[in-house]
Amino acid sequence: MRSENVMYFTDKEEAFANLLIEIGTKKCVAKVLVFLANTPQATSRDIERGTDLRQPEVSLAMHYLKDQSWITAREIKSESKGRPVKIYELARPIADIMDSIEKEKHKEAANQLEMIQKLRTFIA
Repeated sequence: MRSENVMYFTDKEEAFANLLIEIGTKKCVAKVLVFLANTPQATSRDIERGTDLRQPEVSLAMHYLKDQSWITAREIKSESKGRPVKIYELARPIADIMDSIEKEKHKEAANQLEMIQKLRTFIA
């Protein structure tokens, strides 16, 4: 039997993830992002355990984070036979990722305000 450390969210990390969720980030993406921001590298199994997410949720989050170019993945041979294990880590510092999220939220807000202005033309 092997010994394994499982990392769990602190109150501060939980609050960080909850704020990301409140601004519109999907729950699975927010949790995985916070987990990887506080871990140099992790397998999807580590992420599942540490974030209390199921495998499909972690997979969805990973696809989104890869599409954003926020994470990198590399494969290593597993200790037993079978598929190689993927190791994930942030491709950019969390501060840069937060800058990207902020820019996206500014764009969304500007688009919403523009639509409100268009709506006003209907009642003028």
